[in-house]
Amino acid sequence: MRGTDRRSARHARRYAGLAGAAVITLLATACSSGSHSTASPAQSRAQASASAKAHAAALARNLRITPADGSHGASPSGGITVTAVAGKVTNVTVRTSGDAVSGSLAADGKSWHSTGNLGVSQSYTVTAAGTAPSGEKFSKTSTFRTLTPARTFTTHIFEGYKQTYGVGMPIMLTFSAPITDKAAVERSLELTTSKPVVGAWYWDGDQHLYFRPRDYWPAYTTVSFTGHLNGVEGAKGVYGARNLTQTFEIGRSLIAVASTTTHHTQIYLNGKLAYQWPASLGRPSLPTPDGTYLSVEKANPVRMIGGGPVGSAGHYNELVNYAVRFTYSGSYYHSAPWSVGDQGITNVSHGCVNLPPADAKIYYDMSIPGDPITVTASSAAGKWDDGFTEWFFPFSKFLKGSATGMAVQAGPQGSTFVAPDSLPADTATAPLQTSAAGNYYAGSPNIG
Repeated sequence: MRGTDRRSARHARRYAGLAGAAVITLLATACSSGSHSTASPAQSRAQASASAKAHAAALARNLRITPADGSHGASPSGGITVTAVAGKVTNVTVRTSGDAVSGSLAADGKSWHSTGNLGVSQSYTVTAAGTAPSGEKFSKTSTFRTLTPARTFTTHIFEGYKQTYGVGMPIMLTFSAPITDKAAVERSLELTTSKPVVGAWYWDGDQHLYFRPRDYWPAYTTVSFTGHLNGVEGAKGVYGARNLTQTFEIGRSLIAVASTTTHHTQIYLNGKLAYQWPASLGRPSLPTPDGTYLSVEKANPVRMIGGGPVGSAGHYNELVNYAVRFTYSGSYYHSAPWSVGDQGITNVSHGCVNLPPADAKIYYDMSIPGDPITVTASSAAGKWDDGFTEWFFPFSKFLKGSATGMAVQAGPQGSTFVAPDSLPADTATAPLQTSAAGNYYAGSPNIG
């Protein structure tokens, strides 16, 4: 029995020792948990995200985007500018539901600026990429909106899409409101031509603007016009509301020259004399006025009324065949069977160019708007704006109607404004390549 008791005592002491060790272990564990905390996975992710955002924000401060994020009523003329405060700009993209925005990056990578005006009432999102001084790459975004103007203007172009015109045809623009900042409007206009062309813009008042080549258009030239007018402030508080584009063709060269003294007209086709017809121009009391005009329209027949009051000796009311109009006031090349006996001999018309019926039909069939028609040796001067009169004076005087005072050089890559004195000498000759020197109305606007 005593032996058994000694074993029981040893077991009791062993278990007591183990129990004491457990208590010490528990106490140690309790002390450890009280002095060290462990973050949850969600907390760790949040901390890492906040740190990354702070770092990205610090990097983004290396770029400045103008207009600033959240701006409203930004000026369209100011465009978009991205500037590197530190580091470099590497790329810029602009998203908008309006017209696409392009721009150029400076050679040193320190800035980027958009090309042209922005549109009115339009939202833009600019994303700029850059490289920090540390070499890290980053991006920055700005979203803003341009102003909504109280007043806008629209623009109409005379030329029709893919229509064909003669070699003298000017580009004719009409604005719905008077333009006071004419230079700003001019600078927003671009031409792309399939063949090189030199020309200029000319303001005829505040709402009409014309482009004319220095010499006649090269035959068979494709002309594409783009008016970057959206966002242009044409007058104080009046902005262009949309851009304007048009493409048209210049056809073969057809040039008519009628003399009041020889009583004949020459017809040149693609630079060669194709026909020489007898003609009768305006009688001494109603002379056909001098000038280089353009064909405006044609019809067969045309009712012509004039010569004084009904019942007077000179009154007429006739249907005239094969009539090609070249003045708004009523001058035509047309068939005149009643004056065949005078054609080639004397002038008996009321101001038109009378032709034999068969010849009038040939010219009528070939004619398109914009074909040059020159009247020479008349006792009367032509009237500005009585028809398409942009060729009434030489290019040096036409340039005086430009608000910028600059000539335009156009070609397949677009157009640029250049100083007139930088242009090569003009070697074109009249009447096949340009209008005759001095054949203009000196009282027309803008030319002194």
